Amino acid sequence: MKTDINVEADRLAADPRISDYDFWRSLKNLNNEIFHIANNNEPIPFAMVRWRAILKQARSKRGHA
Repeated sequence: MKTDINVEADRLAADPRISDYDFWRSLKNLNNEIFHIANNNEPIPFAMVRWRAILKQARSKRGHA
């Protein structure tokens, strides 16, 4: 699983079509959605947690925290 996250993060970080703003906006939207789900005491889908990890790593690989 960890390898899949790293591979996907590497692929996204290397894609010149995706801007730094795209990473930031996607991560912000995903975090907001997770927050709303958690506030409604609903289970957070594992795919959302996985994509959050991928986006964070890809953004980090580009040199942004």
